[in-house]
Amino acid sequence: MANATDRLNRPLGVLRLSLTARCNLACPYCLPDGVEPPGLLTATQRLQVVAAAVALGAHSLRLTGGEPLLHSGLEELIAAVQPLRAQSKEGPGLRQIALTSNGTLLSAKRARALRAAGLDRITLSLDGTTGAAVAGMAGLADASAGERTLAAVLAAIEHARAAGFDPAVGALKLNAVIQRGRNHDQLLPLAALCRERGLELRLIEYMDVGNRNGWSRAAVLSAAEMVEQLGAIWPLEPLGRDNNSTASRWSYRDGRGKIAVVASVSQPFCGDCNRLRVTADGIAYTCLFASPGSGTDLRPWLKTDSDPIELEQALAGLWKHRNDRYSEERQQGGRGDRNHAEMAYLGG
Repeated sequence: MANATDRLNRPLGVLRLSLTARCNLACPYCLPDGVEPPGLLTATQRLQVVAAAVALGAHSLRLTGGEPLLHSGLEELIAAVQPLRAQSKEGPGLRQIALTSNGTLLSAKRARALRAAGLDRITLSLDGTTGAAVAGMAGLADASAGERTLAAVLAAIEHARAAGFDPAVGALKLNAVIQRGRNHDQLLPLAALCRERGLELRLIEYMDVGNRNGWSRAAVLSAAEMVEQLGAIWPLEPLGRDNNSTASRWSYRDGRGKIAVVASVSQPFCGDCNRLRVTADGIAYTCLFASPGSGTDLRPWLKTDSDPIELEQALAGLWKHRNDRYSEERQQGGRGDRNHAEMAYLGG
């Protein structure tokens, strides 16, 4: 089947597949569910969804949650999608398989297993450099719990590096959500940590995802402010934003690495967004800020006797009718008050 484009001529390029709605942390900007929804997809059904998305032009698969390392079949799924790899760098098929994780469960053994299964990239998350800051941003009881979590994530970084996820080629990065009034004082320490460890730091604006996080525009530290603060200490050179990317990137003039900023609130990038999200129970959403209940249930096309072409046709129809551009509309003042499906459910 030919590559799918939506009503704004945006091609399908990235499938974000959630493997679980559960998480072992309770970050206040996400607030995940403590239990799984009913009717989770089977391993076979997940593989069918990936194959259908690739047939429609998806070239990147990002495995998410909740916390995807809680999913026992993670490595098996990564191995199972390897036959969908592109035959050439620019050819049709999967060119990249990535994982987003909070890192607390990433042991040295698990990192090696993920690499052996065929995972290309890992992005870990850390929102502070002290026990108190980590506890506040991860929903933990106290600073001592934060210290343990911080130590686990720092160890996970080195486990991933040792397993072959090389940050020098973009195979290992660190995400940080920066929220004014909660952890904005961690911006510079996080940047210093990443400079020391040779990691690209991806700074994410506090977003109005879901309905649980009490989002307020006043709590958004804009990407421009973050870049200004960092550049005052370590001068930066702009690298721009690649087509279909969520992040604008900058390099340190002293050669000590790069940063990226995800500015979905202050500088929306809806115009070339190419992401399809599928939840752990098989509901497809065409926007991170989708309304609750607006997704398409793929399970009718995932029965044992279903023709794979029917699933492709269902996804193609969904994508061809897509006209989402919520962040741009919000910036223009018209879409800031609607309810959203929860981010932990959609896979971020």
